[in-house]
Amino acid sequence: MRAAGKGRFQGKADPVAEKFGRSVHFDQRLALHDLEGSRAHAAVLVQAGVLSRKEASSIRKGLDRIEKEIRRGKFRWKDSLEDVHMNIEAALTARVPAGAKLHTGRSRNDQVATDMRLWLRETIQGDLQGVATLQRSLVQLGARYREVILPGYTHLQRGQPVLLAHHLLAYVEMLERDKGRLRDALRRTDVLPLGSGALAGSTLRLNREWAKRILRFRELSTNSMDAVSDRDFLVEYLASVALGGVHLSRLAEDLILFSTSEFGFLRFGEAFTTGSSLMPQKRNPDMAELVRGKSGRLTGHLVSLLTTLKGLPLTYNRDLQEDKEAVFDAADTWRNSLEVMARAVASIEVDAGACLYAASAPELLATDVADALVKAGMPFRKAHQVVGAAVRTAEEKGTRMDRLEEGSWVELTSREWKAVSEVLHRSSPSARLRQALQARQAVVGAPSLAGVHRELRRWQKELR
Repeated sequence: MRAAGKGRFQGKADPVAEKFGRSVHFDQRLALHDLEGSRAHAAVLVQAGVLSRKEASSIRKGLDRIEKEIRRGKFRWKDSLEDVHMNIEAALTARVPAGAKLHTGRSRNDQVATDMRLWLRETIQGDLQGVATLQRSLVQLGARYREVILPGYTHLQRGQPVLLAHHLLAYVEMLERDKGRLRDALRRTDVLPLGSGALAGSTLRLNREWAKRILRFRELSTNSMDAVSDRDFLVEYLASVALGGVHLSRLAEDLILFSTSEFGFLRFGEAFTTGSSLMPQKRNPDMAELVRGKSGRLTGHLVSLLTTLKGLPLTYNRDLQEDKEAVFDAADTWRNSLEVMARAVASIEVDAGACLYAASAPELLATDVADALVKAGMPFRKAHQVVGAAVRTAEEKGTRMDRLEEGSWVELTSREWKAVSEVLHRSSPSARLRQALQARQAVVGAPSLAGVHRELRRWQKELR
């Protein structure tokens, strides 16, 4: 900030340059955290003998009045005062004479670093709740349709039958890892830089431990130069939400595909779809598509901050002002995506019949047939060839693998043919599929009926 005729500068700033450097239009969202940090700093200044208890009390009351005005939308933000810190300081000083002492031993460098850590600490806690809400929606959908079987895919080609709940729980696992990364970022965010000054601390006897206790930080920064220039914690947060956004995008893509007429496995609730301005019949999954699209925005913010940081010398540089818009927008985009996805998932209705029909093609049991031949004594590579040849023969004859006669299966022993028949020739497609799924229960993590139901119960308990 430059005051005409005072201090280092005599002339006024160029109006274009002044406007270019303003940040109050976006950093005012740090206001409540700035007030919190200022209250703690006032308490430290009392211990240092800079403020009397009476002065500190008047400052706290002044800060409390400013907070009430901000919460009510009554505080007058002035662009001429550049940023959130100078707006609050000017308002306080105009009302409380002792307010002019509050900036003693403090720089906007350690002040904004503290504010950002306070803000992010609170933001991550909200994010963790948002992720858990989406996880609950996925688990509830899986529990509602716990018996539904559908194809599992590789290369977008039908592979093996799985339970829909198992498919949904895959995303619950991804989101749990996202929570772990957010908690890691939170741990490294929980370090207090206040007291580091502009870059070299202060000659005043500032009790930083006292500030840490007041602001409930886990650790104190141990290098003042690093403390005022460190934005690693913001990069970690952006990396966490960028990957989280990728997971939401993948979930959205699966649900979008499954909701098409070509798949027909599910439908979103009407409240999460839109029509076409031209085609009356359309029901488009726009909310899921927007979530998918916003993942690119989250990735872009991560790259933006990394690029800003890569060439900065120690310590503080004004380039660091560019961290806020990227982080604020990423936080809003991530939180909004979580919220709309949780609601959209909760609205889904599944067509169990369409899922079963798609999973009933006997070719989806080809791996299970090969496993049965292995159990009957055939080496796996040979079993793989035998089953592959049977699939090809069925295609050439225009029929299905389960309708091939024994003679079409190369040469099988009676024991091997019995093993094939036990997999393919059950009374109904549903019985065949359920038997195939149940056969996997000995393998941890496989989509057996008992195993998936057990996982649903575990997640319901953990997310309750």
